Amino acid sequence: MVVKVYGPAYASPKRVMVCLIEKEIEFETVPVDIFKREHKDPEYLKIQPFGELPVIQDGDYTLYESRAIIRYYAEKYKNQGTELLGKTIEERGLVEQWLDVEAHSFQPPIHNLVNHVLFAPILGTPSDPKVIEESDEKLVKVLDIYEERLSKSKYLAGDFFSLADLSHLSFGHYLVNQTGRGNFVRERKHVSAWWDDISSRPSWQKVLQQYKYPV
Repeated sequence: MVVKVYGPAYASPKRVMVCLIEKEIEFETVPVDIFKREHKDPEYLKIQPFGELPVIQDGDYTLYESRAIIRYYAEKYKNQGTELLGKTIEERGLVEQWLDVEAHSFQPPIHNLVNHVLFAPILGTPSDPKVIEESDEKLVKVLDIYEERLSKSKYLAGDFFSLADLSHLSFGHYLVNQTGRGNFVRERKHVSAWWDDISSRPSWQKVLQQYKYPV
């Protein structure tokens, strides 16, 4: 049965789609436009009561929160497509560690930048210079830690591509290409090489070609 992915136009659903491609799982997208507040429609709220993106429907099974979704498919189809969880319990631990780092340290400042630098002008809402400055400072500190880590291993969890790397693609694309802060990556030799590696994967290129960013 084909997996349905709700909300293909924005960053977090792209995290799910690239995982599904890596795991060789067939899917189709169901557009949900946040600019038109379709994520707050009563029908959508029946499957995602918090009104967030993305959601997947896999037959009778519904799941939301993008990182929960990619963990689910990486485990369910562990022996299909790209191995994204690690082959040992120690590798799995590092994958989970860096997934949490991405969720709690990497994405929040970029999310703020996307909202205040990119989306605020579109929505006609004011940008907060203080939030932008603080987000820049946080991101620089995070990427310094990444630089140290990636000087010792090709990928975040070791010498294998994993969910930990994959999860950075959606908002990393905003950082490098759309917020005017690509230098944050390019000034760090190992982070830059890592980004070029993961962002050139055929799965990610396919997602970019088929599902455009909104800005």
